[in-house]
Amino acid sequence: MEPDRAPVPQARINETIRAPKVRLVDEDGSQIGVKDTNEAREYAWGKNLDLVEVAAQADPPVARVMDYGKYRYEQEQKAKLARKHQVSVNIKEIKLRPKIGIHDYNTKKGHVVRFLNQRAKVKVTIMFRGREQSHPERGRDLLMRLAEDVKEIGQVESPPLLDGRNMVMVLGPTKNAGVTREDDAKAEDTQRSQETVQGDRDGQALSPEGAQEPLPREEVG
Repeated sequence: MEPDRAPVPQARINETIRAPKVRLVDEDGSQIGVKDTNEAREYAWGKNLDLVEVAAQADPPVARVMDYGKYRYEQEQKAKLARKHQVSVNIKEIKLRPKIGIHDYNTKKGHVVRFLNQRAKVKVTIMFRGREQSHPERGRDLLMRLAEDVKEIGQVESPPLLDGRNMVMVLGPTKNAGVTREDDAKAEDTQRSQETVQGDRDGQALSPEGAQEPLPREEVG
């Protein structure tokens, strides 16, 4: 079975039509009238077409003269198009606090970057508590800073809006999202190799980033 082929209900055609009489409709849509089913079949075959039961519940059933192969193809294309429009959008959510620290901010930003590179939309929520609700501009500034930091791969689809005690912004992936990650990884590996060689030449290895003394916790302004 083809994975992208939507099922289409089977109709009775030609010899499989069981009713003794049918209301016959010609290929151009004109009404011919009630005919014996055998007579209607011969009429359709005389035009090198099929007799297709299109309204089985009617009395007598309605049968139409048509090219059934072409009809099936058109129905399958319509079903495929309808299914394509029903595909759900992948949305991830990240929650922040207005007084988030720099380390936590960078961690959350990393998650946003990863989601955007996966071609997912990201719903970013600022959660206000207590007196923080009296300063919504802080949340808005934080959201816009995040949007600026990821502008190469993310674009604002829904600007910051208050939703009860929260403020919500939606980011969507740009055409660059998910494209440059491999190139960036290669460039980073090249840079590390060059630094290693330079360190060997100087007679000492460069200290890893993780070995540096941790900075004190700062608040994102």
